[in-house]
Amino acid sequence: MDPWKAHGTVLETERGPHGAFERAITVFLAGAECPFTCSFCDLWRWTLDGPTPVGAIPVQLARALEPLARPLPERLKLYNASNFFDARAVPREDLPRIAELARPFGAVTVESHASTIGPSTLEFKTLLSGRLEVAVGLETIHPVAVEHLNKRLELARFDSAAEFLITHDIDLRAFVLLGAPYVPVQESIAWTVRTVEYAVARGAKRVAIIPVRGGNGEMERLQALGAFVPPTLAQLEDALEQCLAAVGPSGRRAVVTADLWDVERLPACQACRPQRIARIRAMNLGTGSRLPAPGSCPACA
Repeated sequence: MDPWKAHGTVLETERGPHGAFERAITVFLAGAECPFTCSFCDLWRWTLDGPTPVGAIPVQLARALEPLARPLPERLKLYNASNFFDARAVPREDLPRIAELARPFGAVTVESHASTIGPSTLEFKTLLSGRLEVAVGLETIHPVAVEHLNKRLELARFDSAAEFLITHDIDLRAFVLLGAPYVPVQESIAWTVRTVEYAVARGAKRVAIIPVRGGNGEMERLQALGAFVPPTLAQLEDALEQCLAAVGPSGRRAVVTADLWDVERLPACQACRPQRIARIRAMNLGTGSRLPAPGSCPACA
């Protein structure tokens, strides 16, 4: 990985609370590896072998933003495959320059483990001209799975981080897994719905459902042991639909979306795959009711 060059950018439209739409640019930054070696994660493949050099993140960000057409999107998302508030990944002396580069945006989203949220979070919020949102991986509240994910995150710690953010007027976005290892496959969707409800009850205004994918070696090992079954595209569609019903599809309580990164890797039959993906995209934007459900499909149910 080149510490002076971001991996890339993605421009997308997101639905916000209460149905508002905004454009968001995500910059995928190269930085130090996350110290929390979660069993389901493969983001370490996009990180540096050592600490992020001082000055590298601002250079990456400036180079990534320079070619963007004006007017700029409303939201800037900085994802560094680690923890934004870990000084080893994002040196604190770089925060003022990062905030300066983020000045044209009305909102900034960063990702961080719940245990790294604290004084540096408030420091960055003070530096920003726009609103700060922190994305935190809750993953699952399944009691057995929580103990096996190697995330080292007790629910009490998530609760504390969520309360800290809400108290200091910082928005909370949560990541929730579908198909977490050690969750029985027949209970997978139900636990995803419960976890989304848990996050919303603690103040999350946006929740992204992320289907667990193989490819990092550990998931393949767990699959061979019978502890992991890859979720299907149909399950992702069903989970999103149930979560929207649970929290309200209008987004008054929270906006719930399904992550479609590498969606083609999810098991599904080719006959109904395009229709299911289109429906998920529509539900992400709050227009899913306009598209009929594909119906039962034995190949991907």
